[in-house]
Amino acid sequence: MRPREVLGQAARLASSGLLLQVLFRLITFVLNAFILRFLSKEIVGIVNVRLALLYSTTIFLAREAFRRACLSGSTQRDWSQTLNLLWLTVPLGVFWSVFLGWAWLQLLAVPDPDVIPHYGTGVVLFGFSAVVELLGEPFWVLAQVHMFVKLKVIAESLSVILKSVLTAFLVLCLPHWGLYIFSLAQLFYTAVLVLCYVIYFTKLLGSPESAKQQVLPVSRMTDMLPNITRSGAFVNWEEAKLTWSFFKQSFLKQILTEGERYVMTFLNVLNFGDQGVYDVVNNLGSLVARLIFQPIEESFYIFFAKVLEREKDATLQKEEDVAVAAAVLESLLKLALLTGLTISVFGFAYSQLALDIYGGAMLSSGSGPVLLRAYCLYVLLLAINGVTECFTFAAMSKEEVDRYNFRMLALSSSFLLLAYLLTHWCGSVGFILANCFNMGIRITHSLCFVHHYYRKSPHKPLAGLFLSPVLLGAFALSGGITAVSEVFLCCERGWPAKLLHVAVGALCLGATLGTAFLTETKLIHFLRTQLGVSRLTDKTT
Repeated sequence: MRPREVLGQAARLASSGLLLQVLFRLITFVLNAFILRFLSKEIVGIVNVRLALLYSTTIFLAREAFRRACLSGSTQRDWSQTLNLLWLTVPLGVFWSVFLGWAWLQLLAVPDPDVIPHYGTGVVLFGFSAVVELLGEPFWVLAQVHMFVKLKVIAESLSVILKSVLTAFLVLCLPHWGLYIFSLAQLFYTAVLVLCYVIYFTKLLGSPESAKQQVLPVSRMTDMLPNITRSGAFVNWEEAKLTWSFFKQSFLKQILTEGERYVMTFLNVLNFGDQGVYDVVNNLGSLVARLIFQPIEESFYIFFAKVLEREKDATLQKEEDVAVAAAVLESLLKLALLTGLTISVFGFAYSQLALDIYGGAMLSSGSGPVLLRAYCLYVLLLAINGVTECFTFAAMSKEEVDRYNFRMLALSSSFLLLAYLLTHWCGSVGFILANCFNMGIRITHSLCFVHHYYRKSPHKPLAGLFLSPVLLGAFALSGGITAVSEVFLCCERGWPAKLLHVAVGALCLGATLGTAFLTETKLIHFLRTQLGVSRLTDKTT
């Protein structure tokens, strides 16, 4: 497949995923805002920090390395060996679930059962739900590699919405159930998610069109199960070695990704109530990252992995492949920078209002607004890091991945120490500052890799990180106007003043985006071209 065809598929995957996720996330956003008004800060802290950390750690350690290894390379491979390798995530998930569940019950302080009942049951069911989700891993990877555009987004979004609906119903009708509510909702979420994939592939493989077109490398559902291949090898050992390299990296990356939760959970630097407020603000602040940056990162990681060959630098690959990859990376960096700057500049003046609307006084008073303002800066770094790392991990050789692991080890240690110190110095905002430091180091490493990768070629994709002075001036002016507007109009002067504050922000945002449209013509051309390809492909499929 030609690189521009792969680019069209990646753009279609990202844009379609973006639109669907915005719709479904808005529904979930409303449901979660409703649920928050019926919960205490303490139970939010236990569920969203401690139990969610158990679940995410189990999932991440069991599958992240397998995903990265099996998404790399061509679709023309022995898929029986790849599927066998992916099924190993299930016993690995059982191991991590049992081990971490024991640690959560025996090594951590158990909350007061009168305030937060049924903690032990919550630990067991959250760990079990992680194992259930791993049952769908072979289906997920097969769908991603073959770029089934809407399946992933619909399955995940539908599962999240149904989980939120069930949680809201149980919170209203059976509030005395405590952690039973959230444990059952989590198990329901993973079951629905896996069923969506199983039902989709069952129908697809049973259709006459699929048999004629040979869309997939499997012809029936039993081919998805573990089996001995014709060559006699259970797995592809090259993929297995790459998986081990990514596993060492993923273990460290998990510490960096969830570092603040580990510090909160194991070092008790914040009480459960403060943990709850921090986590809600963290989830709200990362909403745009999940809606926009994550689909782009996942889709274009597949694009770079398909177009570029590992073990080779830019001078040893096809010129067309290198040129297309460089152009795409430059445009993605520009898009990430513009999006992150917009969130940082306008988020500063609208954090308190957003928290008041979302969760009421529980969030908008106290440390909530300061946390969200700091998080807006962190989102800018998240945006740039997501793009640079999706290229870096797709182009790195196995040896480079191993070397990166050692750097991540040092970074993990310094991050945890810095998070602990900053939290004692300035409270929960210290976690965000430590994350900013961590993200800055990772961005620096990725930028050095990109520069080194393209140093002998005429392509300069890092030019995407430079904006015109006119656009930077528009951002600075908008930031000043909205900051003054917040002082005089928000947030204790009633709804007419709040609405006027929103109107001022809308005018500034429109002027800033208009300036970007006029000055960043190369990016606009890229978006028009790829979104146009995306819409055309949607109509023909």
